[in-house]
Amino acid sequence: MLVRAPAKINSFLRILAKENSGYHQIETFFTAVDFCDEIHLSLSDDKISLNVVGAELGSAEDNLAYKAVTAFFALIDYHGGIEITLNKNIPTGAGLGGGSSDAGAMIRALNLIFDQPCSPEELMGISCGIGSDVPFFTSGLGSALAWGRGERLMPMKFRSYVLLALPSVAINTAEAYEALDIQRMATGAAVFPGTVCSLEGLAAMSLNEFESMTFSRYPELSKIRKDIEKAGAPVARLSGSGGTLFGLFYTKDEVEAACRELRKSWPNVRFVITETLDSQPQPEVLG
Repeated sequence: MLVRAPAKINSFLRILAKENSGYHQIETFFTAVDFCDEIHLSLSDDKISLNVVGAELGSAEDNLAYKAVTAFFALIDYHGGIEITLNKNIPTGAGLGGGSSDAGAMIRALNLIFDQPCSPEELMGISCGIGSDVPFFTSGLGSALAWGRGERLMPMKFRSYVLLALPSVAINTAEAYEALDIQRMATGAAVFPGTVCSLEGLAAMSLNEFESMTFSRYPELSKIRKDIEKAGAPVARLSGSGGTLFGLFYTKDEVEAACRELRKSWPNVRFVITETLDSQPQPEVLG
């Protein structure tokens, strides 16, 4: 089986509260984009094996896709093995949710392979135990408003061309959250669903509460974001905890023109033209 695990962007990201447990309650607008890792997997009678191509991610046991497999197998009481080859295209520490997407894609694929033994609620239970972005990727939705630890999802429809700016800055998500100066223990939600369905609405209210802290540490990221805006993006933001910047555009011609201009100003930054997804890719059976 082959499954494509897409990156996400956050065109709105607000921290609602910090729990006594240390976890942060968030309010965000997730959108999946057509920039994907690829996962090849096949069941075996042996152990769980994970081969990562394109990145050095440390031990297999710490990989979110590996954790997703072990949690799924435990839930259905399966004692066989699986061979996984993970081709990494999404950079690590980029705020694009690559590891979480790999985990969510694995959960969806395994439920399909085993003829859907788990309910959507059970799959969400697995997801919440792995990470805050994993429920969105497990849902298969293209766009969603999310609250809590990312597990409360409201499906949305949103379309845009997207320019990703991928500087060589990797930011550890856990460390970024730990460094946030969040004193409040609770605050109300701020997003009205209708405002995030269009670029006009997002342009008026888009924000990311990581930007102030991240831009003070990495001033070049702030400069890139401003240049994306100057190149014509109605919305330009840091994605997640960073360090990817993105711009949203109305047309393909606009995003291509902006990309050409920005590549001249930032020759050492990788720029990727992509677009939002109506839904995340379905697993494909091979052979």
